[in-house]
This record gives sequence, structure tokens and C-alpha cells, in this order.
Amino acid sequence: MTHQDVADALAHYRVGLQTGIELLRQLHAVADRQREGSESHDFKQLAAETDTRGRLTRALVSIEPGLRDVRAFLASVPHEQLVGQPDYPEVMALRQVAADLVAAILTSDGASMRALADAELAHRAARANLECGEATLAAYRRVLTPPVASASLLDVRG
Repeated sequence: MTHQDVADALAHYRVGLQTGIELLRQLHAVADRQREGSESHDFKQLAAETDTRGRLTRALVSIEPGLRDVRAFLASVPHEQLVGQPDYPEVMALRQVAADLVAAILTSDGASMRALADAELAHRAARANLECGEATLAAYRRVLTPPVASASLLDVRG
């Protein structure tokens, strides 16, 4: 592997990271909107953002195979040779930005999951309260509504 091979690989990896970071920034914005939708119980917004998130995730996954080979090549390069490359500091900074964005997305997703779990618990509690109230009203109605007199009563009078 020549000095130029390493420089070309780093340049290719830098471009791939920049593309990935742009997609991750958009994905982070979507994740935040999904979190807001789940916290405010706006399930229409949550569903609408799901389509956008799917498209962005597919785009992110589609660039990964190209980066995998470059990453494997760069992993085989001695560290001293990488550090001497002009693009190396920028590539390392971009990797950190990508890692930070992934962590932020996962944090936002965790908050969304908690909000959805809380909404599910609230829904179950409300349903249980409604069922209990319905049973109480049915019993109360039986107490207030006298039974219908039988037909024998008509026979006695008529």
C-alpha cells in the first residue's frame, strides 16, 4: 500500500462520513419530532415521521457497504502512517460527530419509547376505569329499575 492509496482511502472515507453525518442530522431532527409527537400523544405526526425516518435510514444503510471496505483497508494501515496523512484529523473528528449524533438519536428514541409506554399505561388505566364505571352503572340501573310485572298480574285484573 502506497502513501497515495492511504490518502485516497482517507479522502473516500471522509466523503462517506460527511454524507452519513448529513443523513444522521436529518435523522436526529426526525427522531426529535417523533419524540415530541409521542410525548404530546400526536400519533398522526408520529406516523408521518416514520415514513421519513425509514427513507433516511435506508439511505444511511445504502452507503455503509462502500464504507465497510474502506474502513477495513484503513484498519490494516499502520497507525503511524495514518496519523501522518493530512485528512486524518478531520476524519477522526467526523467519526466523533457521527458517534455523537448516533448517541443523541438513541437518547431521543429512548424518550419516545418511554412516552409511548406511559401512553399505553394511561390507556389501559382509562380502559379499566371505564369498564369499572360501566359495571357500576349497570348495577345501579338494576337497583333503580324495578322488574317488569309478570303477565299474571294482568290476568287478575282483567
